[in-house]
Amino acid sequence: MDSADAKIAGGGSPTAAHAHEPLTLKIKLLYGAPSFAGAAMIIPIFINMPKFYADVVLVPLGYLAMAIAVARSLDALSDPLMGWISDHTHTRLGRRRPYMLIGAPLCGVAFFCLLNPPASFTGGRAAIWFGITFILYFIFHTVYVLPHYALGPELTQDYNERSTLFAWRESFTILGTIVAAAAPGIMMQVGHLTERQAYFRLGIFFSVILTVLYTLLVLNIKERPDFVARESNPLVPGVRRALRNRPFGILLGSYVVGSIAGAIPATMMPFFNAYVIRPANPTFWLSMLLLGYFGFGFISMPIWVWIARRVGKLNAWLASFFLGISGGAAMFLLGPGDVWYLLVLICWAGIGFGAGLFLTPSMQADVIDYDELYTGKRREAQYTAFWSMLPKFVAIPSAAVPIAILASLGYIPNAIQAPRVVFAIRAIFALGPATCSVLSFLIARRFPITETILNQILDGIKLHERAEAAVDPLTGAIVPPPTPGHDEDVGWFLDYFSSGELKRYLAKGASQPVRDVLTAAAASIGVTILSVIYVLHKVSSLSTDPGAMISLIVVAGGLALAIFAFHLMRLGPARRLAAGEVPADVVRAHLGQVVEALQTGTPSPAVATGVVNPS
Repeated sequence: MDSADAKIAGGGSPTAAHAHEPLTLKIKLLYGAPSFAGAAMIIPIFINMPKFYADVVLVPLGYLAMAIAVARSLDALSDPLMGWISDHTHTRLGRRRPYMLIGAPLCGVAFFCLLNPPASFTGGRAAIWFGITFILYFIFHTVYVLPHYALGPELTQDYNERSTLFAWRESFTILGTIVAAAAPGIMMQVGHLTERQAYFRLGIFFSVILTVLYTLLVLNIKERPDFVARESNPLVPGVRRALRNRPFGILLGSYVVGSIAGAIPATMMPFFNAYVIRPANPTFWLSMLLLGYFGFGFISMPIWVWIARRVGKLNAWLASFFLGISGGAAMFLLGPGDVWYLLVLICWAGIGFGAGLFLTPSMQADVIDYDELYTGKRREAQYTAFWSMLPKFVAIPSAAVPIAILASLGYIPNAIQAPRVVFAIRAIFALGPATCSVLSFLIARRFPITETILNQILDGIKLHERAEAAVDPLTGAIVPPPTPGHDEDVGWFLDYFSSGELKRYLAKGASQPVRDVLTAAAASIGVTILSVIYVLHKVSSLSTDPGAMISLIVVAGGLALAIFAFHLMRLGPARRLAAGEVPADVVRAHLGQVVEALQTGTPSPAVATGVVNPS
């Protein structure tokens, strides 16, 4: 931590031991191991449960789609909220560990209940059970996983130690994914278990393992006191500045479109396997397909690391798109009995998947370095929260709408499907992701940060540390060093508002900011209320399928609720701006910098003068 960070923390600089001592293997294992259970639980929830509830428990597909849409909307909303709560928590256990200690066992209980609906429940009662347990799982998952991920960067400030720490975590993640992908089919094949019996055992095993591993983490890993006292950056201005960052916008756009390509196969693979390929043992082959996909993704990572070192991260990532696009499109040509061809294509696509596991986070770190060149801050948490939230909203219809479409076309559980249903499954599973991958590729190829550019960015940051001006290697603009203090605080405060809102404030008077925020908040919550009313009106009986439109309405309502929360966080700053805490000339200076930032696609620095204290 530098001197500025120490001031924020309210204390002196950390010792060298904190900053540079290597982490012990014990700490790396204790931190990474919980991801084994957390990742393993995701697989049955996304891959196995929709088909299990549709074909075994006999829940109408439309209700499954609606429950998935509601749960994922709440999940996307809870990410920034949980991050804010964790950042502002002060307990004897710290900011992160209390939520891991509470959230992990509760998530385990919800997971077990989701995998084990009462045998007497079918139809409407089973739909309610699925919806409640599915939603509770994702709420409690957010409670423990966001503090866990936030703890990692705080355990060490050493660059290489962080890389090693996260490598251990991702290794456990992939291992858990592979085990969970293979377990149901192997258990049923070798142990001669029914689906219910297999899920009962899996529910107990992973729930207990999750609780035990997080308890061990909490009891053995301490949080750093200087980080516990550290002040966090405001969320809303961070989002606004991120959107001005052109490399971030390109990478986020590609990632958002690509997330559709990832969400559709997760939901549709069981249906494609069972009703298009139609192997003798669909559950066993589903496990083998998942094992091949994740296994080849895992073992291909060292190869992609080697390729990226020689041709650059962007070129390696672009090359990986070819495997996913070609493999996905070829799956459309498969039919009954082509299980071995499907396995080969799945493994082929999995090799491309391996590249994205580490290349996109690495490129995101380059974007954050570019942001630091302008803002002087390391804003990993804010970028990560926004990075997580928006793709989740985009992925919601990708997971929920396809099965709702199947229901509208006449899908019949555990039966040979009509030709139009089979065609829809093939098109959604194969051509949908391939098309999205093409679009993602076209966006990604515009990413401007190369190794040379990154080195120039880092050189500019070093110049700023010496209070010297730097050159933006992307635009050629001169970037003065950010100046900590009230001037910088003013820049972050005014970024609660858009350029249009600040212009209206200068033109129409002090009451305009509050009026703008309340109008936007009222419009967004109005959409949410109308969505709820529409859903309640259409879902009058659990005995009929609600159809695909309900899922889209739920997504729209959830997104509107997120926008409402965004504007609600701006109400306090709007009242302070209306009270005249920032002079008009400071607002005008800030507007000039924002316009320049929007024109160049760069994160804007702080304003030149100011008097506000945004605490």
